Amino acid sequence: MARQCSRPAQLYCDRMSAAPKARVAPPEIERLFKTSLFLLVVTGFAALASTGKLDLPGVIFVSGALLLRGYLILREIPFVIPRRVTAWLAISYVLIFFVDFFLISGRDFVSPAVHLVLFGMCVKLFNVERDRDYVYLALLSFVMILAAAMLTVDSAFLAAFALFVVLAIFCFMAMEMRRSSLAASNSAPLSIPGLRTRRRSISPMQRLSGSLARTTFVMVAAIISAATVLFFAMPRLSGGYLSQYAQSDALSTGFSDSVNLGEIGHIQQSSAVVAHVRIDGDTTGSRQIRLRGAVLTLFDGMRWTNPRGTASVVAQHKGRLFQLSTQVSRPERREETRLAQGPQHEFLHYRILLEPLNTTVIFTIPVAQAIFGPFREIGVDSDHTFHNLDRERAITVYEGVSDESVPLPTTLQRLSVPMLSSLPERYLHLPGRLDPRIPELAHKLTNSEISIYRRALAIEHYLTTQYGYTLQLPPQPSADPLADFLFHRRRGHCEYFASSMAVMLRTIGIPSRVITGFRGAQFNQLNSTYIVRARDAHSWVEAYIPGAGWVTFDPTPYGDIPAPTFWTRAQLYIDAAREFWREWIVNYDAAHQQNLSVTTVRLARNRIAEFRNWAARQYRSMLNIARNVHQAATQDPKRLLRPGLVLLAFALLFLLPVSALHLTKLWRAASPAKYPRPAASALFLRMTSLLARKGYPRSPNQTPSEFAASITDSNLREAVLRFTSSYEEARFGGSISAAEDLSALLDNIRSTLHRS
Repeated sequence: MARQCSRPAQLYCDRMSAAPKARVAPPEIERLFKTSLFLLVVTGFAALASTGKLDLPGVIFVSGALLLRGYLILREIPFVIPRRVTAWLAISYVLIFFVDFFLISGRDFVSPAVHLVLFGMCVKLFNVERDRDYVYLALLSFVMILAAAMLTVDSAFLAAFALFVVLAIFCFMAMEMRRSSLAASNSAPLSIPGLRTRRRSISPMQRLSGSLARTTFVMVAAIISAATVLFFAMPRLSGGYLSQYAQSDALSTGFSDSVNLGEIGHIQQSSAVVAHVRIDGDTTGSRQIRLRGAVLTLFDGMRWTNPRGTASVVAQHKGRLFQLSTQVSRPERREETRLAQGPQHEFLHYRILLEPLNTTVIFTIPVAQAIFGPFREIGVDSDHTFHNLDRERAITVYEGVSDESVPLPTTLQRLSVPMLSSLPERYLHLPGRLDPRIPELAHKLTNSEISIYRRALAIEHYLTTQYGYTLQLPPQPSADPLADFLFHRRRGHCEYFASSMAVMLRTIGIPSRVITGFRGAQFNQLNSTYIVRARDAHSWVEAYIPGAGWVTFDPTPYGDIPAPTFWTRAQLYIDAAREFWREWIVNYDAAHQQNLSVTTVRLARNRIAEFRNWAARQYRSMLNIARNVHQAATQDPKRLLRPGLVLLAFALLFLLPVSALHLTKLWRAASPAKYPRPAASALFLRMTSLLARKGYPRSPNQTPSEFAASITDSNLREAVLRFTSSYEEARFGGSISAAEDLSALLDNIRSTLHRS
């Protein structure tokens, strides 16, 4: 006997049985939407991780969560974290957040906040129960893209953002299809017109994804086209956008007024791109690039410093030109005339695209004569070092003019001018505790030399030939690094060589200073640009030679140059793309816009002028031909007889086969007794053409019987059905009598159309 429910229980049972079932989207759309949303989240996180601002444990944790979620989606394994567990995870991570803030991140709010957001994303990936959870994940992926845009200016963001746009459009179209299918009846399986396939091997899921992919790419192409026009056409204003990306690591501290011995060696262990240098007229890469940066004059045995003095401010001259010497009037652009080269001066015009660095030093090719760039103020000190005095803007793109003319070695060796006594004492300053073996070595190397230049050259030659180059620093710093380098290790990097030579020069009374900058670069033939990397950081010496001024000496031996590989060649293409990205996207300002507008207008005018000249030449050529033909026809008609016969023969050669084929079809159509099938086909085409002109077109997928049955006019439909019946007998059965009746039936259709 069935158990009877009480009245309240019965009402509850009736309510539950009458409750509608949870609506579920068709499985094809549901899986397509979830997959596209998951890929959208992965792309957002990949863009954020590519900035290099995330710590390694966070990247590993989130990557593991994404891999697990991707495996569950691929295997179609349902897995959802219960709400109770989610609540406990949220509460527990609040405590972890404070631990991260106070103990791990050192009271830095940004890193714990990023960890909190990423943890919430990982939890939400496994706790999606409502539609708003999907919207939350989509918005979170967009927030990660925005964060990546604020943390990097690299071209890798361009690829990540392009992929994100494609996936976002695809995902939101799938989301709208899912929403529409949930709003409609969900009991029927997925049946969408256009998803039918001729081959059973293509599933509706594949056909649907293919259709959405094609629509997505069309929309992306339209968006990119419109965005490109807006980006390059909208007025641009220069700003300090890149200043927030200035690096604050050893690459920055190595080019300041205070540098510890060994910091340049740390910089050389990185292969990060620092600058791109383009020299006018240089397409072979045969130059040895040397970028001069900071100047250091005081050395205490462990640290090089430079006294902070008052730098003279260089005013702008004619726009954004900063005149540094009276030897040049202004830096000429590539589009203008080049600088006139005199007999004593060889001017070099170059352009530098510098990565954002946390330094005010302006790197130049020695000896700088003028700088052209978006600077507000430039400071020049007594050591001929240039600084950007605008703290709100990072140094990005600028041009320069340098004087490459240097005195010949033979001229320097003959100089016997006495040393000036007016030079500052800091150029002869020595550490308080100097190993006595260092001045002894300096005097031993230079006692036999007469001129000051040859003494400096002897010290340079000794260091270059008797010592080895290495980037392997000692595990423990020595109490006297110069003495340890000169008399024990005898191996080191550029700072040890330059410091040793500068100190030894001072011990024999020759003023010297240490220069930090870059030496050497990789030439990219794709865009004729020198690629300067962090490993090209270098230190060298400038010694004062009476009668010649400050002369450059480089006591560091050259290291081994790595052989080019396939990967290094591929990097050239990547670097060319990055330079284009930095030049025309990140650094695109009003000056670039004006330059692009002027170049576009000039190219358009040149193309129009070339087209006009071509059209004029063609017109004159045709006019000359017409005059020659007219003259030949009036004066000597026999000269045109042979060409005319040749043209007539060619015309007949091409027209006769076509005409013969057309006449054959007409003859067969007029002879149904001999050729019933061709006659039936020709008359059927006449009938369909006649009906199409009268507003009854035949669809290509309609059979003759279906077309006849689709005609709405009953009289015309009957006439066409009779014609179709005779046509099928003649066309497929070869009936001669039916083929002979087609002409009369076609006339009947014409009369019916005329009456209607």
